[in-house]
Amino acid sequence: MKATVIRLAWFVFVGCTAAAVHFGMVVLLVERLGWAPLVANVGGWLVAFIVSFCGQSLLTFRGHGTPVLHALPRFFLISLLGFLANESSYAILLHFVAVRYDVLLALVLVGVAIMTYLLSSRWAFRRKSPA
Repeated sequence: MKATVIRLAWFVFVGCTAAAVHFGMVVLLVERLGWAPLVANVGGWLVAFIVSFCGQSLLTFRGHGTPVLHALPRFFLISLLGFLANESSYAILLHFVAVRYDVLLALVLVGVAIMTYLLSSRWAFRRKSPA
């Protein structure tokens, strides 16, 4: 029980850090470089993916015993699925809801974080079953 609480706390910390990086990159790309929010969201996700994988591998799931080359493609797939959910939700909200782009992005990032934790803990960083 204690290990699960600690793991969840690390996941939230790393996830919030990656989300802040994602959010900051999007705002930077939109405000400073004039990118469209949906395009900037791709750039934000790519940078946040690196932060997230490193943090989840080294902190949240440390000692998991899963080789990096085993966990990385799984985590990338989870992240990509999360990003596709993020991007499609974000596109719909940007089109239909009259709220600032950054507020909508924050809402979408929180929703996708829950899915990412569940898939990461149950699949990406799960040890290979002995054959």
